[in-house]
Amino acid sequence: MSRHPSVKWAQRSDKLYITIELPDANDVKLNLEPEGKFFFSAVKDGNSYEVDIDLLDKVNVEESKYNIGLRHIVYVIQKAEKKWWSKLIKQEGKPPAFLKVDWDKWVDEDEEDADKQFDFDGMDFSKLNMGEDDDLDMDDLKDEEEAEKNEEAGKGESVATAEEDKAKEEPIEPVVKETTA
Repeated sequence: MSRHPSVKWAQRSDKLYITIELPDANDVKLNLEPEGKFFFSAVKDGNSYEVDIDLLDKVNVEESKYNIGLRHIVYVIQKAEKKWWSKLIKQEGKPPAFLKVDWDKWVDEDEEDADKQFDFDGMDFSKLNMGEDDDLDMDDLKDEEEAEKNEEAGKGESVATAEEDKAKEEPIEPVVKETTA
């Protein structure tokens, strides 16, 4: 008899996230059918694990993708129709004990639009050159601010330099006080 691995799920209006937590799984088999039939099987430490569920609605198999990692298997399933599901599976009553909500990925229906501004799905962070300048300090920031002020003062001259130049051009005349005796 097969065991059931822990399965977490979350959704958006257009996709499902199914995460199967089974570290060091071998002989992983995944099958997804357009009608919503989801099947997973794997072997770990000589024990076989299996998940066989009927999803609530139809899915787009061609647009769905999965990743088999060392610690878990993640399946991003594209829904056939963009809408929120009331539950993950067709089964009535209490869901199976191995099936849990993935609160790390969960977004409520009314918060989905706000989440899109932070959707990093498919973004390659390695190309952002983050963390390369570890020598950045407050002096660098002050230099940048001063350079901005200089540009605003006009044609790249610093504010102090423009005033000094003006002072050099105008000769200083001595002030003579007349006194009457």
